[in-house]
Amino acid sequence: MSNSIQTEIYSSPYGELILGSYHDQLCLCDWRYRKSRELIDRRIQTGLKASFVEAGSMVNEECKKQLMQYFNGERKEFDLSVLLVGSEFQKSVWNLLMKIPFGKTLSYARLSRRLGDEKAIRAVARANGDNAHSIIVPCHRILGSDGSLTGYAGGLRTKQKLLQLESASLQQELKFDS
Repeated sequence: MSNSIQTEIYSSPYGELILGSYHDQLCLCDWRYRKSRELIDRRIQTGLKASFVEAGSMVNEECKKQLMQYFNGERKEFDLSVLLVGSEFQKSVWNLLMKIPFGKTLSYARLSRRLGDEKAIRAVARANGDNAHSIIVPCHRILGSDGSLTGYAGGLRTKQKLLQLESASLQQELKFDS
């Protein structure tokens, strides 16, 4: 199985997620029924030169355990070895997303500023949307500049529920120290 990605479906309280592990790292934790499912899957398989195989793994089991703790309010940070598959720019966005603390939110504009290019807001938004590690790489913590809910692969209702779970403000962007 060295050239395969072990995938399985996880039915979370918020919807079905596809989990994938590759060489003892989590390379996929994403909403099963998202619009760009095929593009995300193709990017991961091409980037890793591997194909999906339905099979469990220790990494997927640990991911399920930590997600359930998160959904039960028992976990605020994930302790998983995450493998990000994408361009260097995408990885820089995703790494910054992982620094947003539980219960805090940030706007696309502020995320762009933190990356050093305020004008890259559309590229940042696109990279946010291309995230293949929903919840683990917390793209749900990104809001519009006016504090509004904006696109989310799991749907806006799910995004709102995740922010409510974290008691994050939907009306006001909260600052955090990085």
